[in-house]
Amino acid sequence: MVSTLEALLRPRRLVHAHCDLPCGVYDPAQARIEAESVKGCQEKFQGSDDPVFRERAVAIKEERANMVKEHLWVLWTDYFKPEHLEKHPTLHELFWNATKEAGAAKKSEDPAQGQKLLDLIDEIAKIFWETKAA
Repeated sequence: MVSTLEALLRPRRLVHAHCDLPCGVYDPAQARIEAESVKGCQEKFQGSDDPVFRERAVAIKEERANMVKEHLWVLWTDYFKPEHLEKHPTLHELFWNATKEAGAAKKSEDPAQGQKLLDLIDEIAKIFWETKAA
């Protein structure tokens, strides 16, 4: 016998989506915003000789680099599907390189490295928006 509580909590209808929620919740802009912060911290680090300020810039940069990785992982594992890989066979390698570059950002205070990360995210975004338009 089904309890009243169970009956109230049971979904009235089932929906199917190719991602966690019906589309509209994923966007590579989240990773890009954090990567812009990474590069910004690298630039601030280079522009200062204050050791306390530089230490703070490094700490923030490392935190933001981890956030880039998390946003990319969600996009990679939850949004992109086999049909996207068929059309874009380098997608796995692109995400691999981008997440590795985000990891490298934790060790680098060079804004050129931050720009490489941004460039990779831009490549991912181009593919993302192409798949959203389809």
